[in-house]
Amino acid sequence: MESNGSSNMPPPPDVHVSPADECVGSEETQQQRLGQSDGAQDKNDTQIHAALPDGTSATLRGTPTSSSTKLCGYLNKQGGPLKAWKSRWFVYEEKSCQLFYYRMAQDINPLGKVDLSRATFSYPLQGEEGTFHIQTPERTVILKAANRDAQMYWLQQLQLKRTLYREQHAEHKSISSPDKHKLESSPSANNCHADFLPIVKTPSGLVGEEAASLPAPGLNSPLNMSIKHPLIELQNTMHSFRKRHSQEIRQSVFHIDDPTDKQKTPSSKTSTLEVPTPSSSQGPESPANARSEEDLSTISSVRKSSKETSKSLDLKDTSRLQHEKLYLAEEVKAQKELVLLLHKVLEAAQLEKRTCAQFLAAEGEQERLELLRHGERRAAELRDQLESLQQENENLRRDLNQRDAHIAELQESVQLLMHKNQAKQEVILKLSEKFVVFGEDQHCTNGLQSEALKQLTIENENLKDDLKAYKTQNQYLNSEIYHLTTLWRKSCEQEQSLIVKCAVLEANSCQKESRYLGILQKLQESKELNPEQREAVKKVVKDAVRADLSTAVKLNSVRDYDEYGFRIAMDYKVEDLKLLAKIQALEIRSQTLLNQEECDGPLLARCAQLLFGRAEGELSSSTELKNLLRTGLPREYRARVWRFMIQTRTKSLKERHPNCYQELCEKSRTSPHLVPRQIQLDLDRTLTSNQYFSPPSNPLIQKLERVLQAFSWQNPTIGYVQGLNRLAAIALLILQDEEDAFWCLEVIVDYIMPPHYYTKDLVGCQADQRVLKDLMSEKLPRLTAHLEALKVDVSLITVEWFLVLFVESLPARILFKVWDAFLYEGIKVIFRYALALFKYKEEIILKINDSVEMYQYLRIFPYTIADGRKLTSIAFNDMNPLPMKLLQNRRATHLERLHAEIKELEKLRKAYRAEQVQCKDKELDTLASEDEEEV
Repeated sequence: MESNGSSNMPPPPDVHVSPADECVGSEETQQQRLGQSDGAQDKNDTQIHAALPDGTSATLRGTPTSSSTKLCGYLNKQGGPLKAWKSRWFVYEEKSCQLFYYRMAQDINPLGKVDLSRATFSYPLQGEEGTFHIQTPERTVILKAANRDAQMYWLQQLQLKRTLYREQHAEHKSISSPDKHKLESSPSANNCHADFLPIVKTPSGLVGEEAASLPAPGLNSPLNMSIKHPLIELQNTMHSFRKRHSQEIRQSVFHIDDPTDKQKTPSSKTSTLEVPTPSSSQGPESPANARSEEDLSTISSVRKSSKETSKSLDLKDTSRLQHEKLYLAEEVKAQKELVLLLHKVLEAAQLEKRTCAQFLAAEGEQERLELLRHGERRAAELRDQLESLQQENENLRRDLNQRDAHIAELQESVQLLMHKNQAKQEVILKLSEKFVVFGEDQHCTNGLQSEALKQLTIENENLKDDLKAYKTQNQYLNSEIYHLTTLWRKSCEQEQSLIVKCAVLEANSCQKESRYLGILQKLQESKELNPEQREAVKKVVKDAVRADLSTAVKLNSVRDYDEYGFRIAMDYKVEDLKLLAKIQALEIRSQTLLNQEECDGPLLARCAQLLFGRAEGELSSSTELKNLLRTGLPREYRARVWRFMIQTRTKSLKERHPNCYQELCEKSRTSPHLVPRQIQLDLDRTLTSNQYFSPPSNPLIQKLERVLQAFSWQNPTIGYVQGLNRLAAIALLILQDEEDAFWCLEVIVDYIMPPHYYTKDLVGCQADQRVLKDLMSEKLPRLTAHLEALKVDVSLITVEWFLVLFVESLPARILFKVWDAFLYEGIKVIFRYALALFKYKEEIILKINDSVEMYQYLRIFPYTIADGRKLTSIAFNDMNPLPMKLLQNRRATHLERLHAEIKELEKLRKAYRAEQVQCKDKELDTLASEDEEEV
């Protein structure tokens, strides 16, 4: 045994200590090592327990207890491919700070070891009781103690052993040998751990001497064998057999041989004894060496006393031998199983050796090839056999499931019959009670009793008949309901398939009709036709325009308004544009029928993956969110993402003024005369193509009015200008809440759009129109040259796009995609889509050679865009590069020029006003002189 910082005391010559079996459990010494000794025990009263041959123990006084005890005991270790629990004997080695484990306590060769010097210990809260983990840099060992107390005892002891080893290791490295005595008296190695976790008492019978004397748990189980170490198993088994053959009966882990006994018997009886070790404060010259001689004399006296009492304990020895015999029989059985397992391994190895020998013994390549082919055929046959067995297993499992289902049905029917039987019993009991009541009535005559009995019998029979009839009716109704349900499902499936088929056919018809009308339009514009052909084409065009889609048979009805309330197709009043409106309506109808854009499964999956389980405030800006917004959000997630983008920009303002919107509404209500009157005039002209803003009594109209009034109070420099009503209306359609719509309008005007955009002179918007012309000349040079040749100013059309962000210019399904990206990236999205619109219709615009017709087409062509995906691809791919810094630099340049032009205009105005004043003065002088002459 090893003491803490002192020299090792050699054991007595007649004491044999097994390295794997050294273990003594002493609660008092554990408390001394953990610094928890209460000092109540005297050194002279320490005890040594010696196990007698009959299993009893003798207490030896006058010997000191060891300050360093051996940690050992049985634990379950998880291992193998099956992750099964195997019982192992664990022993801690202090010199190397390693935990060795054996199959039994009597084994001499360990199965393995765990290095604890760099290990960490933990245990799962939700795991099995007693389970704890030892994690080393190389692996993780999972162990399980018998109960929670044993688990905590092992964890505390392993922690303590690791700490002591690290401290001793550090002392040996850093301090010379003369200073060891000084360090041994320091309390660093005995730090108190009671502040963290109470000290667990030594569990009796689970560790130390008692655990070593008991049989190993799970020894007769075949899973307890170690397949990984068969040689070590055999060595330990042979060692155990040799010891038993020499009749060395072990009841403890310490063997003390008596020379006198060896002369009388071939084997000596053993006793368990705690070997004393000097304390940490004793050196090599301490009185412990002298005290060891006294210990040996005491041990010899104990042996003599045990010889005298051995005769009286023969019966106990007999019972112990019988117990040992049973134990040996179980172990032999386990060893037989191990031998069978090894035989199987040996047979497999011999078969492989035989195959290799045949292959090497083959003379030619042909024979070796034949052997390989034979092996492959054999392997193929085995695989086929395995597949057939697996198929048979699946069939058996299927049959078992069917039988289980049948059993469940039978159990339900049995339960129903039991309920029916119980109901019948209750009816019978009630009738019996009535019968007893009638029988106990002494005033009733025998004739009346018999008549009542007959009446009850008849009533009972009638009830039985009714019950049988109800059962039959119930069965029939159930079958009828089942059949009707089956028929209804089939009819629904057929109807759905017909609807889908008709939708596809109708969409194809609309596409063909649209192409037909497009060809008619080209023929009408062609100059190569003679007058008769032109008249025929005009007639066909008139007939096509008069035909209305509503008069056609609609097998799959399509709404006139989308989910946001916007009219799907425009209603053109100009006669020349009715053919164009018809073509547009057909294209929109065909795409709506085919449902190409709205039901985009991958887009919904991306949104669900990005936004599911997150609150609105937990979203963060990212490249993935940016790409998703450019593609366009589904309706289910649009309001949520808009709120996030609005709250991100207005968070600080809301924190300073949490009730800002309510206060502004109160101001507008108490001072209605200060609210701009233009708001009332524009309410009826807001989103006329949307059904939610058409009736004046709609609640959204009232919400819109309050939002615009609050904004006029929030931003008095702007107040209200035309166009803000449409921006607020779009925010209300998506967000529904008027306060959210107010903050959305605030974000657009004050945070996203450049300064001076909604002032009276529209300086910011004019600068952006000039920037747009510069970009068109760079990215669309042919179109720019064509428009300049016709003297067409596109800013007359595009200024409205920028002021109201394409509201009532683009179809709703494309408009909201533009807004999704605009709220995240800013004004450059409007530039991208403005350029993309001209690029989309560039070829058609180049064919128009009349300025009046050009202006008419530019006003309506954005609403004729049918393919939103193509437009989005042009905006974010074909228009690259378009950085924000470029737009800002060019805007600043044009703003300087605009300010200079405005100053020049102001000078001209002032000069003109001064000239007008002088002219008026001259006229007044002339008129005064004429009056004098008349007088």
